[in-house]
Amino acid sequence: MDGWIESVDLDRPEMTASQQDDLSGFDAIVVGSGATGGVAAMVLADAGLSVLVLEAGPDLAAARAIGSEPLNMLRRLSRLSSGAQRLQAQHPGYWKANPDLFVDEGQNPYTTPPGRPFLWSRGRQVGGKSLTWGGITLRLSDFEFQAGERDGLGPSWPIGTADLAPYYGRLERLLGVHGQRDGLAQLPDGDYLDPYPFTPAERHLRRSIAAELDLPLIHSRGFALGRRSADQPWPRSSSQAGALGRALATGRVTVRANAVVSHVELAGGAGSGQDRARAVIFVERLSGQRRRAAAGLVVLCASSLESVRILLHSSAEHQTGGLEDPSGCLGRYLMDHISSCRFFAIPDQPAPSPPAELSAAGSAFIPNTLNLGDGDGLPFQRGYGIWAGVQRFDPPNLLKRRRQEAVGFLIGHGEVLPEAHNRLTLNSGAVDAWGLPTPHIDCRWGENETRLVEHMQARMAAVVAAAGGRIAPLEDLFLVPLAEPLLRRAVALSDGAPPPGYYIHELGGARMAAAPEQGVLDRWNRCWQAPNLLVTDGACWPSSGWQSPTLTEMAITWRACERAAADLVSGS
Repeated sequence: MDGWIESVDLDRPEMTASQQDDLSGFDAIVVGSGATGGVAAMVLADAGLSVLVLEAGPDLAAARAIGSEPLNMLRRLSRLSSGAQRLQAQHPGYWKANPDLFVDEGQNPYTTPPGRPFLWSRGRQVGGKSLTWGGITLRLSDFEFQAGERDGLGPSWPIGTADLAPYYGRLERLLGVHGQRDGLAQLPDGDYLDPYPFTPAERHLRRSIAAELDLPLIHSRGFALGRRSADQPWPRSSSQAGALGRALATGRVTVRANAVVSHVELAGGAGSGQDRARAVIFVERLSGQRRRAAAGLVVLCASSLESVRILLHSSAEHQTGGLEDPSGCLGRYLMDHISSCRFFAIPDQPAPSPPAELSAAGSAFIPNTLNLGDGDGLPFQRGYGIWAGVQRFDPPNLLKRRRQEAVGFLIGHGEVLPEAHNRLTLNSGAVDAWGLPTPHIDCRWGENETRLVEHMQARMAAVVAAAGGRIAPLEDLFLVPLAEPLLRRAVALSDGAPPPGYYIHELGGARMAAAPEQGVLDRWNRCWQAPNLLVTDGACWPSSGWQSPTLTEMAITWRACERAAADLVSGS
């Protein structure tokens, strides 16, 4: 890809010549090396299995992956002028990271219907999107897992908080998550390091909305920024610094970079009435050569839409003897969180000392308080949370229009209902740079989401007013003359909700279900039609909740792979 420089991590075991020629000597294959792929590799390796991890992009050294300014900005300007990352640049995270961690849209095309955009951000490199992950780690509650039983709008999950609680705890301890135990039924507590303190303006906001609106403001739960070192050059939220690094340390994991997966090859299970996954077919990114890797277990962790693409290309419609889907759910019920953002200022607030960081740990949340019981009388179902921070991203005083104001943000993200018409299909005849069918994504907000985001925006206005503040465009708060044209056009700062995909919380497409006629996967994330083929990333979600999904995806992966490894070892 444009601007990508291949590198070798000298601490990582290289493939031997025999492994390069024969990709059949592994117990398990994991597709994807990001947050969930790293957990899958770790759990399977800890169980004693030999694991091949296939990653579509290159293996970048830490310094090359993180990059530095102003070189990152020069790369961004180059990609934008060429059109290589025009859609992904709509997300604010693009402007904080090395653009090498986002794909070339010309080589990785997809289509959408006219007038229904989908902003798809993808990271194809070892570590995946964990290298650009914000690091917020919120548990789901049974209010989300059992939502379908309350309102009848889509199925409930076949698992609940009791199933995931042990794995949530293991991950929180492994990752070093900061947070406060708040005792909220709708946002279960975890196993946390001490929370980061609120800023003076956040304490003022907390008191104000408790008194005026009866709303809680709690410490965010997630990662601090941390400092990279020679011993650990990767960000704390990255796969390399967490599960993938631990997996590689076992010596039982081999990472094959530049391996663009085409599909999973299936074979009939003798006398079982079910198919079995027996190999993964992939294309070498640099040479275009097709390769085949065989194993007794395949785990898809490629990211929600990529895993759905792989499953669709593995289906009987595209491959002889391919995967069957009696439920009709494969590719359907795509979701993303609907979001809205507001910047604001509160006058006459003392400055924090020392200056406060903005991170997943250094911020705050107004958790969901809606539709948790009967009789709320709201014009929409499900709910939303609001991520918040005040006095955490202040520029020098010379760039502030009013020096005594405390500037903050509110970003709401709400639950989207699972709808069958929101789907991913494969284009006929259109291919990517490796000759694979390109995705067509048809996803739109519904009436429920429209009413929910109206309530979200009204609540954010009330929150700011309760604190004696004012909502204002970012250019009215800071002096940013060179960036003002970009800010005025930014999707994130528009009055309405950005289109689906923008929030990078895409979910669904291969949902878990209690029965094969209701979904693609069982409660252990096994394909009903091929039980040694697992899907554990966001594709497996039956509903979206409102919480940031990565921690739950990782917990689901740990649970599913622990069971799959035990079954493989026992021969069941």
